[in-house]
Formats: sequence, C-alpha cells, structure tokens
Amino acid sequence: MSTDPETTKHDAITDSTSPSEANESLELKKKSTPTARVLLPTAPVDVDTDEEAAEDGVEEETDDGDFLSEFPDETEDLELVHSKIGSLDGLRLARFAEYLKRLCLRQNFISILDPETFHQLTKLEELDLYDNKLKSVGDSLDKLSHLSTLDLSFNLLRSVPDRLEFLHSLETIYFVQNKITNISGFSSCTKLRSLELGGNKIRLCGITDGVVQRIENLENLVNLEELWLGKNKIAKLQVNYYESRLISTLSINASYQGLETLKKLKILSLQSNRITKLEGLEELTELNQLYLSHNGIERLEGLKNNLQLTTLDIGNNFIPAIENISHLKNLEELWMNGNKIPDLSALEPELKSISSLETLYLEANPCQKNDMTGYRRKIQLALPQLKQIDAT
Repeated sequence: MSTDPETTKHDAITDSTSPSEANESLELKKKSTPTARVLLPTAPVDVDTDEEAAEDGVEEETDDGDFLSEFPDETEDLELVHSKIGSLDGLRLARFAEYLKRLCLRQNFISILDPETFHQLTKLEELDLYDNKLKSVGDSLDKLSHLSTLDLSFNLLRSVPDRLEFLHSLETIYFVQNKITNISGFSSCTKLRSLELGGNKIRLCGITDGVVQRIENLENLVNLEELWLGKNKIAKLQVNYYESRLISTLSINASYQGLETLKKLKILSLQSNRITKLEGLEELTELNQLYLSHNGIERLEGLKNNLQLTTLDIGNNFIPAIENISHLKNLEELWMNGNKIPDLSALEPELKSISSLETLYLEANPCQKNDMTGYRRKIQLALPQLKQIDAT
C-alpha cells in the first residue's frame, strides 16, 4: 500500500489522526537555556473533536496543582504535556513572565485562558495548546506581540480567533482539527509563513444554499509559503463567471479573493476535499509541492505556470490520462495512484524528458490491474531515470 507523500514530508497533524496517536511522548531537545518539563504518563484516550459529545461529555479528572514550584523564575521553556491540567491558576505562570519564551501545554483539559495571566507573558515566542478543550481564546493573547508560533489544534474552535491583529510577529499557525467553517481574520498577519487549517469544516468559493462562500483575508498574506487545507469541504478554488455575476447581483458587501496574491506560496495542500476541477493556480509560480489526493478531479490540467513543482500528488481522483505535465522539468515525485489511467502509452511523451523524476506511483489504476505481470517492467523501460515505482 502506498504512503501518502504529504504525511511523510510533513510533521504536523493534517488528517484525522487522534491526538492520542500523535507524539504523546515528545523528546526533550537539549537546550542551553533553563527548561522545565513535566510529563505524567497516562493511558491514551482517543479524542474526537468532530462530535458534539466531545464538548459535553463526562468531566475529566484534573490535577491543578503547582507542578512548577521547584523551577526558577528565570526558566525560558516550560513543557507540561499530558498532565491533566484543567486550570492554569495553580501554576503561577506570571512569575516566569520576564524570561518565558516557550510554553507547551499539550494534551491537557484547559478550557479557559485567563487574560490577567497571559497579558503578563509578553516575552512568549511559542505557545502550544494542542489537544485541549478551548472554544475561544477571547482577548487573552492580545499582549503577546513577540509570539511567532501558535498551535491551537485539536480544540473546539468554531471560528478563527478574531483578535489576531494584535499578534504582529506570527509566522506559523496551527488550527488543525477544530470546527472552523470560514477562513477569516488573517488580514493583519503579514509575516505569516505557514498556515494549517486541515481537518475543519471549511467551504470555499461559490454559492451554497444562497450563501456566498469565499476566501476572506488571505490576500494580505504576501509572505505565506505553506497553506494546509486538507480534509475540509472545499469544492472549488475560484468562482466562475456566472457565480461572480450572481454575487454582484446580490450586492454582497465583500470582495472575492482567491489564491492569486500568495506569490511566495511553495506548499499547497488540498487533499481530501471536494474539488472536481484543477484551476486557479496560475499565479502561484513559486509552488513547489501540490497535494490534491482524494478529491474528485477529472482531468490533469491547469499547471501551465507552475514550473517549480517538484512534488505533485493527485492520487485517488478520477483522472483518465497522463497529460499536460511534460513541461514540469523540475518534477521529482508524481503520485497518480488510484485513478482511471487505462494504459502506459503516455509515459514516454509526457515524462521521459523529465530527468529529475525519481518517484512514480501508478498502482491501483487499470494500467496496473490489467497487466500485473508486465506493468513494472514496462514503466522501467519507458522511464529509466526512476528510482522508485509505487511503494516498493
């Protein structure tokens, strides 16, 4: 069975993997700065943030004592992972305010962030609240002007926090596996380089039940290099002529913006959505990796200007032919497994001239199923530059 190229290249959780299966025991990196780490081993518990029961289920047993009483005020790095923390009051975090740069509170039961405490942690650069019970952060982060990395994955957020404009230094955001339905609130995040919104309920572009679905406030993210939107409900990347006319007719007081302003984008992940047409990527000339597996794409097209692509994953779609990619001279990995390609006749005209191509996945296509004995040999003869064919 093939391995998804995105999950092998990317460390963050952008699929439905439960938090208990993802790095429950983090390896402590050696640091020259004062560091405190608390980890209470417990039996793993699967968390399903997609069910209402996860919000109102049985109250978890918490331990809200001061785990940090023996650590000096000068500590710069605090990790309290899987420590059954429900309230932060007993930790007296404010006493670390002058020195604390990194705070990791992964896999606890935190539901409220006290503004009085967090407004004092003005030196924070990294805040990790992965896998907690947060429905909102309110104004608790308003004073964290030095914060560059924020992880609120696997919580209960229904929307992007609406006060990100106070976080002027943000470069990396993880909002994976929440209940977010719209992309909004990022207009002030001009330094942002990586945005992760996988595993939410986002719908982009077009009109659904009379409601305009559009991308909001991405146009200012001029330094964005990575955009991860896998496992949402995205059907289209841009509105068509008739939809744009209807939007105008409805006098919607908002302008449509797509991906065209993200000139520095290098990685775009849209796997496991509802996309049927490959379009809207013309302006992304720096794009290096494109992940579109598990959609409903019916033709390989729309990549005329994406000459820097090294990885193209369009596996598990409905594509009937290898076409329109012979110009991608930097391509190293091509994933087209699980489509409807009937034979290998297009290999030489489309791929033989791409000397950089090392990996090709075509398994689970008719061209393999109908010729199990000669399939691999034919690929090797047509494309001698390959180092890997399928998973073996």
